[in-house]
Amino acid sequence: MHRLFVALPLPDTLVEALAPAMEGGPEGLRWVPEDHLHCTLRFIGEVERPLAEMAAGALVDIVAAPLEVRVEGVGVFDHRRHGALWARLVPKAPLKALHEKVDRALQHCGLPPERRAYLPHVTLARWSGGALDPRGWTERWAGLASPAVRLERFVLFESQLGRHGPTYHEVASVRLG
Repeated sequence: MHRLFVALPLPDTLVEALAPAMEGGPEGLRWVPEDHLHCTLRFIGEVERPLAEMAAGALVDIVAAPLEVRVEGVGVFDHRRHGALWARLVPKAPLKALHEKVDRALQHCGLPPERRAYLPHVTLARWSGGALDPRGWTERWAGLASPAVRLERFVLFESQLGRHGPTYHEVASVRLG
């Protein structure tokens, strides 16, 4: 089985803009390593090798323009006993349009459509195992912002879970433009 997701890797300038917000915060956070920061376009999950190969083939046929994005603010996914801190990417419309192209391509491979509303973001930290109060962090970093950067590719990643967290491997890279 292959655990896959499609994402936009972040250029160093965007990672550097996010780095100050990735310190401190409430006890119990697991910060995402800087080399793992990305904006997910579509989570696929566990699939067999033939479907993984079909998905890679479908994704390389996507035609889309490069994206100009920037960070604008932060947020929290709070599911009582687990959640995540994240930074918002804007403008939403071109990111959502690319997400929809990726989703349609994967549906043609037999995968179900994405049911959740798409929110372009970069996960900075996660927690599990108990309630956490992130209000101090969100208030401190509410104005987090970056200059616009150009994203020129998206990637099909395989995520391998291990004792020290996941490792990501590029399966296919698709140039935008």
